[in-house]
Amino acid sequence: MHQLIDSHCHWDHPRLQSLQPHLWQSCLDQGVTQLVVPATKESSFARQISLCEQYPNWHLALGLHPYFSNQHTQAHLTVLTAAIERHKPLAIGEIGLDFALDMSLEGFSIAHQEAWFVAQVKLAQHTQLPLIIHSRKANDRLGQLLRQLNFNQGGIVHGFSGSLQQAEKFTHLGFKIGIGGNLTYERAQAMRRLAQTLPLTDMVLETDAPDMPMAGQERGQPNRPDMLPRVLLVLAELRSESLSEIAMQTVKNTLDALRIN
Repeated sequence: MHQLIDSHCHWDHPRLQSLQPHLWQSCLDQGVTQLVVPATKESSFARQISLCEQYPNWHLALGLHPYFSNQHTQAHLTVLTAAIERHKPLAIGEIGLDFALDMSLEGFSIAHQEAWFVAQVKLAQHTQLPLIIHSRKANDRLGQLLRQLNFNQGGIVHGFSGSLQQAEKFTHLGFKIGIGGNLTYERAQAMRRLAQTLPLTDMVLETDAPDMPMAGQERGQPNRPDMLPRVLLVLAELRSESLSEIAMQTVKNTLDALRIN
């Protein structure tokens, strides 16, 4: 059995809570021994802090997600700043840009999303923390903003969808590329080509549970962190390295990207 880290799991989500108390033991049985648990909005901070204090192998990240940019307030940014100071998360995230949202709705405009992203990047610079980035149809703009801000703390671009050239722009800034459940679909040919071509040293594995269901799951069933070995298996089928090599290197990449001792 190969030891793995799920670099992106929303354990606090109700769809995973309903699978307790047995899900974590199932993760351990499958070799998934560590989780990175990113926040998405201020109201989830307390729950995630509590979870990560209970389990030493669960790693906390705090941030304000673009999905909820119409709900975020300046007070939430103040709470985030204080929580970082007090609880020492390993990263700021999940933050980013999502240009697939309906930007005609109040609070979802490009300018509004970018303002929240830039504020949190500056906070990461001040606290010297890496980022966990959400990018949907926004790779080029995110790279541009990170370069303009001279961000050099690195981190992870999770659930990556884009070209090799876009991925390389992020890796040149010190980021690792999150490879997840999309890879398990045979129709995801662009993603599979990227996974074959990108250096193994630039990849981390993730589920994004309970989102991003994997091939073969029944319709409506949540993705789960104990399914991460499926991503490993498909990646090994696509590449020349062994299962053990991929498992060890992607674990190292996650530890390095998020500075986990």
